Amino acid sequence: MTTSLITGATAGLGAAFARRLAGDGHGLVLVARNEKRLEEAAGGLRQKYGVPVEVLPADLSTDKGIEAVETRLRDRDRPVGLLVNNAGFGNRGIFGDTPMADELRMVKLHVEAVLRLTGAATEVMMERGRGHVINVASIAAFLPRGTYGASKAWVVSFSQGADKELAGTGVRLMAVCPGFVRTEFHQRAGIDATKIPAWAWLDADKVVATAIRDLARGRSLSVPDVRYKAVAAAARLTPSGVLGRFSTKADRRFGPAYPRD
Repeated sequence: MTTSLITGATAGLGAAFARRLAGDGHGLVLVARNEKRLEEAAGGLRQKYGVPVEVLPADLSTDKGIEAVETRLRDRDRPVGLLVNNAGFGNRGIFGDTPMADELRMVKLHVEAVLRLTGAATEVMMERGRGHVINVASIAAFLPRGTYGASKAWVVSFSQGADKELAGTGVRLMAVCPGFVRTEFHQRAGIDATKIPAWAWLDADKVVATAIRDLARGRSLSVPDVRYKAVAAAARLTPSGVLGRFSTKADRRFGPAYPRD
């Protein structure tokens, strides 16, 4: 049985990944900050799908939390075959309005935690000659939008670059770039989701289904839904100055660009 470790696993895309992978017969390791919610989620998954589910409470915006998950990923006796780096958050407002402590916490979670957990997982995966890592980014990776967008751009670049560098080892990496997904993300960030147009919303289970399918196809980048594929394509063709002005206006109205949880 493949074991999958999912960060940010109690809500949104993390919970959707857990449901899908449990349904496919994977054992799970669920990582999140809230132990009570982890236990509740694990109990429901065990009962519905009959798979083993571990819980690992950890705050990945801290060294202690990252180290706890690194230790689990390096456990050769209980190897993890699929790592889903999903944990993330958004800040309301633009750069300059957000406390620097919050900006640094975002970089710690979106960049350092992803790098360190991917390193710990692939270390063991390469020894075994197989394994996969899915790093959840955002369509914001293609737009110049402050710390959130920059951190997600790093996730995309890192995932695609590392995937190429690990060619031939049996280990694969892929970045997922969804748009607006109906999760707790916006409420936690203090974003008024009623301002976001109805057409922009995606279903978490469909995003996960697309990601799993793209991983099986050998892709290093998954952009779910034709609407957001068009956004990514347009962003590549639009001059950076124009794109920056558009992004700043959108940030002031909606908060972080196309966030997810």
